[in-house]
Amino acid sequence: MKAAVYRGGGRLVAEDWPRPSIGDGELLLRLKGCGLCGSDIAKIVDPATRVPAVFGHEVVGEVVAVGSGASPYAVGDRVVAAHHVPCGECHYCRRGSESMCAAFKASNLDPGGFAEYVRVPPANVRHATFRVPPHVSDEAASFVEPLACCLRAVRRARVQPGDTAVVVGLGSIGCLFVQLLKRAGAAVVSADALPDRAAFACGLGADAGGTLDDAAKAQRELSAGRGADHVILTGGGAAVLPWAVGALRDGGSVHYFAGGAGEALPLPLETLYHRELTITATYSSSPADLVAAFELIASGGLEVDRLITHRVRLESLASGVDLMRRREALKVYVTP
Repeated sequence: MKAAVYRGGGRLVAEDWPRPSIGDGELLLRLKGCGLCGSDIAKIVDPATRVPAVFGHEVVGEVVAVGSGASPYAVGDRVVAAHHVPCGECHYCRRGSESMCAAFKASNLDPGGFAEYVRVPPANVRHATFRVPPHVSDEAASFVEPLACCLRAVRRARVQPGDTAVVVGLGSIGCLFVQLLKRAGAAVVSADALPDRAAFACGLGADAGGTLDDAAKAQRELSAGRGADHVILTGGGAAVLPWAVGALRDGGSVHYFAGGAGEALPLPLETLYHRELTITATYSSSPADLVAAFELIASGGLEVDRLITHRVRLESLASGVDLMRRREALKVYVTP
């Protein structure tokens, strides 16, 4: 089969890769499509990434083989499958930190979603695979995994009705946050250096949008001068933290959804202490979040199809990566 293989130095090559065979409790999927995630790009630009590798985890596929015991799935089913599954029994899982579970970090699809065929291991079949209803497009279904991560972030940030929230960075993840925060009852301000993205976020429900300066003014107006209850950072690294803290009310919280540049946080401990600020982060999702995300997409509760702005073939994955790195694409969808 063909796969887009990472060979190091930022180089992606379409080449032959062994087609996986399946065992008991497993599924073999023929790829229908896979979303390109910022975390895929982070691995591609990281010199420490091991090679060769096939990335991609926002997978939609058609079942072409079913291992013994992998019910209720059958050949021909269209499914979405996530890549990480926790054990559900360890100290981390029992305390709601499923993404810190050793089994979670060790689990994966085989290979990744940027290949013609993907093997879904038994635990993923049981806890992270969903049959896609006919009315849901392949592209919409590919958002189940990233949406689950966003749902967990909103839950960890403890967003409440009447809050004011600022979303900084309006790629596809930021646009998901805008919609989830509105559903949670918050007034939402969207911020991005690209004016078109801020305008697009307003079309998705944001109450105001613009540059960081615009967002600072808007959140003061919406919060009656208190400052935002939450600032959600989807990019920008540590450098954005001073601005975020300046936008927060006393007792507010900053949520880092993504990593980024910065070895230390540029924030005096005294500021954190005297203002009772909270900094939270989300690495990934849990099985319960995946279920909630799937149900939300299946019900049409979020606008996701419009977030995909570019589509590339498997052999052209490198061009999709370039589009996202140059911020010309909001979201890239990859097909075999």
